[in-house]
Amino acid sequence: MKKSLTAETHNANTLAIIDDRALDRECLAQSLIAHGLDLDIRLFASISDWIKLPEHDFAGILINTGHREFSEKKMVDEIRQLVDQFPNIPVVILSENHDLRQVLVALEAGVKGYIPSAIGLSVCVEAIGLALAGGVFISAESLTDLHKLVASAEHKERQRAELFTPREEDVIDALSRGKPNKIIAYELNLRESTVKVHVRNIMKKLNASNRTEVMFKLGDLFN
Repeated sequence: MKKSLTAETHNANTLAIIDDRALDRECLAQSLIAHGLDLDIRLFASISDWIKLPEHDFAGILINTGHREFSEKKMVDEIRQLVDQFPNIPVVILSENHDLRQVLVALEAGVKGYIPSAIGLSVCVEAIGLALAGGVFISAESLTDLHKLVASAEHKERQRAELFTPREEDVIDALSRGKPNKIIAYELNLRESTVKVHVRNIMKKLNASNRTEVMFKLGDLFN
């Protein structure tokens, strides 16, 4: 039997929808029900309104962020605290912002799904079901972008490995921490003169004139 939108029910068969826009959250709820969501739904204007409930026996929480940047500190902090406080209740984000960086920030905050508003409602229902069943949903578009990002990172790692020797990498790591040659030599069990040679070689390979420029060029080339 198809579930309904209700203002009273709160149990393990209920999905909370959080959206500060009244019309949007009501339309979303009705649309999800019409496209096969087999859960009761309760609507909330904010995360704090949901937290104020005396009981939190919900199947999951769907937060519609609209156009807002998910990377806004206040939003990220709120959702991270929500996930930490209620670890057994899956949190899913619905957003009009599809930037991969937003997706990664959301996943790092602990959400179980990041649904772009451009996908169809039937897919949205399936995505919610996957998250509530213990899976993690990201769109195919985001997954493609993620594969490209990983491939780019691997390419840069290969380039860096071809440019520097393992010992030069050790010296670079120490330089990035602002350590002087004497300390680098001690920690790497090298002569200080050897460290100076490594530093000169690193600077030559990067066409850098000093340590600061080394760090700048490394960041520009490989980050």
